[in-house]
Amino acid sequence: MEIYLEWQEQVLKECIRVLDENGSIVWQVGNYVEKGEVYPLDVLFYPIFKKLGLKLRNRIIWHFEHGLHCKNRFSGRYETLLWFTKNDSYTFNLDDVRVPSKYPGKLHYKGPKKGQPSGNPLGKNPSDYWYGIKEEWIEGVMDIPNVKCNHPEKTEHPCQFPVELVERCILALTNEEDWVFDPFGGVGSTAIAALKHNRKIMMIDLENKYIQIAKRRIDLFLKGQLKLRPLGKEVYKPTGKEKVAQVPQSWKKQQGILL
Repeated sequence: MEIYLEWQEQVLKECIRVLDENGSIVWQVGNYVEKGEVYPLDVLFYPIFKKLGLKLRNRIIWHFEHGLHCKNRFSGRYETLLWFTKNDSYTFNLDDVRVPSKYPGKLHYKGPKKGQPSGNPLGKNPSDYWYGIKEEWIEGVMDIPNVKCNHPEKTEHPCQFPVELVERCILALTNEEDWVFDPFGGVGSTAIAALKHNRKIMMIDLENKYIQIAKRRIDLFLKGQLKLRPLGKEVYKPTGKEKVAQVPQSWKKQQGILL
């Protein structure tokens, strides 16, 4: 762990060196597990960022429904995005990422603003809890599913994150024609999100095979042929009309549910 964090600190120093004075760093991490013990990486990274002079603006929770099931602890269903800036003057385009209000058109019922709209007509702030994007765009909770075998963006990368997760960060924290840099580019999710919203992109990855996949995906995107999960698409839920798994009768008998 100490070796890993020392290496990450060196990477962060270089990222900060090239970061615009009004720019942001978003560091997405999960938990590291060794012999059943959980190490919360966001907690371990925070003092490194502070030592390097950055200021934390949000600790964003990305929640998703699916992942590995645990037997000796509760199953992990979230990862963390740490958003840091160099100073107090930074790009933040809230209007570009607002979500629909739960009660649009609601008015103040008393006080000096009585009769005036109680919320922003463009929508509300999406908050720092991104429940992965169904309800957020409909009811105010962000629902971005992680990339599993049936996700349209799935490649052979073992921990690929969805393009739509990056899109919100890019829309909120950069302007058109700005540069976006990903030092762990993987199969190009950040690159595709940046290009989709008219940003310039530079990415790096240690594994050449992932770079090649990223190049192919970018080429397909520029040709309009890449399959992407649309930003704001409702997460699929069975309606009962399809063939869905049912509780086995034997389970019901064992639990005394079925007489």
